[in-house]
Amino acid sequence: MKKIVINSFALFSILFLACANNSGSEKESSAEKAASKENNLKRYSIKSGIVKYQITTSGKLMGGTVSGSGTKELYFKDWGAKELTKEDSKQITKINIFGQKKTDVAETHTIDKLDNGKSYSVDTKNKIIYVKQDPAMNMIKMFNNGDAEEVGKQMLESMGGKKIGTGKVLGYTCDIWEIPGGKQWIYKGLPLKIDMTMMGIHRVEEATEAKFDIDVPEKYFQLPDYPVQEIDMGFAGGMTEQEQAEMQKNAKKMAGMSYEEYKQMLISEDPEAAQMSEEDMKKSYEIMKKMAQAMGK
Repeated sequence: MKKIVINSFALFSILFLACANNSGSEKESSAEKAASKENNLKRYSIKSGIVKYQITTSGKLMGGTVSGSGTKELYFKDWGAKELTKEDSKQITKINIFGQKKTDVAETHTIDKLDNGKSYSVDTKNKIIYVKQDPAMNMIKMFNNGDAEEVGKQMLESMGGKKIGTGKVLGYTCDIWEIPGGKQWIYKGLPLKIDMTMMGIHRVEEATEAKFDIDVPEKYFQLPDYPVQEIDMGFAGGMTEQEQAEMQKNAKKMAGMSYEEYKQMLISEDPEAAQMSEEDMKKSYEIMKKMAQAMGK
């Protein structure tokens, strides 16, 4: 079940942190357009910045309780084409089944870097760096001629998201988007607060410090001196027209899948999914269906 929860949060991170770009942002200047064209990838309507976040986690899972906390640092330049994030967090799971008490402590130390569509993920435990073409960035390039703003808006709306107003985080006026399972406060394409509940786990990620349009030294984008391993992500490395057609065909097939068919498929792929509540299962089905409908067009 832990894998399902982690994958669910990862899914939202890919779609909303990377794709939900520029909603409600100001009109671009000619200089911004030129920079976007030069870098071939523009994710934010902010040239550069450093943001620090506080993370809190709580909830109930499999007859137990989950609690945790952590910090996250974000460094970016070139309108988000180049970005590095570091996260250090701890999650404590306490389980009491038939009088048997068990406490599991999981620590997370991650370093991820995005450089003009190429993604680097540092495995700090095994001391290796995995590099691949970032799937979210390539999705932006595949749809709507690479219009990140339009892709982000369509992704949000296709998954049932809607803009419900504005609010301030650290004094910055953000667009508030309500999405399945939670809300996001987005400032010029950059989420400053994310409040999500997935599979009974409530996670809040909120900026505690933010500095924009500043010089961000190259040292903040340096990775550890570990061996690098290339990962072939298939469609992530670039799709042929035939592969794109096949992906859309599969998306249409999933869009027409009934709830029972989806449930059986999910459990067959991950037996632990059978422990999900009916409500959570139906929520994940609705999200999958909306995503498949958007991709199958």
